[in-house]
Amino acid sequence: MELHDVWFVLIAVLWTGYFFLEGFDFGVGILTKLLARDRLEKRVLINTIGPVWDGNEVWLLTAGGATFAAFPEWYATLFSGFYLPLLIILLCLIVRGVAFEYRAKRPEENWQRNWETAIFWTSLIPAFLWGVAFGNIVRGVKIDRNFEYVGNFWDLLNPYALLGGLVTLTLFTFHGAVFTALKTVGDIRERARKLATVVGLASAVVALIFLLWTQVDSGDGKSLVALIVAVAALVAALVANQAGREGWSFALSGVTIVAAVAMLFLSLFPNVMPSSLNEDWSLTVTNASSSPYTLKIMTWCAGIATPIVLLYQGWTYWVFRKRIGTQHIAEAAH
Repeated sequence: MELHDVWFVLIAVLWTGYFFLEGFDFGVGILTKLLARDRLEKRVLINTIGPVWDGNEVWLLTAGGATFAAFPEWYATLFSGFYLPLLIILLCLIVRGVAFEYRAKRPEENWQRNWETAIFWTSLIPAFLWGVAFGNIVRGVKIDRNFEYVGNFWDLLNPYALLGGLVTLTLFTFHGAVFTALKTVGDIRERARKLATVVGLASAVVALIFLLWTQVDSGDGKSLVALIVAVAALVAALVANQAGREGWSFALSGVTIVAAVAMLFLSLFPNVMPSSLNEDWSLTVTNASSSPYTLKIMTWCAGIATPIVLLYQGWTYWVFRKRIGTQHIAEAAH
């Protein structure tokens, strides 16, 4: 296997890790409107992801940086062609981080309500737009012979990509609901499980349609295996959720996300960004990659740094592993 193939796999792993981790905290942010009944319950939801949300975003930074270094042509075409949706995602992530930090800085009800509204929208919008973006990457976009995107913003809003947005939105919300049930106690835990069933069923329908569409358009035997794993894991997650086995349900919803993202990358390879105008103008792992020397240096750096980051992030989740409820929120916090 060539180094550019290795880095395609590594970038796929980084995006998979990002969607697995950021997926549930996007979902929890959305649930602050759908599940929480009052400000105290919103505080409980925010506290479930408070210690980890910023660490989850590190995966996005690493995925973007790795794409820039390993596949500069891919990075240039992607970030120029998808400039507006990616800018909207970036602004949402900035506002979202500020909202988490500033919500409790002042006691006024309007102040806190406004930041809570910001958390909801800046979780929902990226959850949808990431699916739209990856739907377009897999489907193919208007790339000319110079590997430049020549379409416009409205070209990105096609039925396949919009369906992909609904998949990530519903799947992340389900993932967040299961995580909430895993991390909370009392009535909010029970309501999270019930909501997870409803959202999970909706997610199963749209995900099955989207993944079958992908398989018919660009899939092969490997992507079919990933599709079967994704669907089976989602069904098993729903069954585990109904049985009150939140740990299993969360793990299986995570497997669903991993398998679904793996299917997209398997359908994409060896392309990294297909051209809908001419197959010969598509960006591939070969014509979009950096030099072998650059990839070799990156491989050594990744081999040293990655285990350290994984150990640190794993330790963070272990430290904050206990369940919480409204009784754990100090009076001064609400």
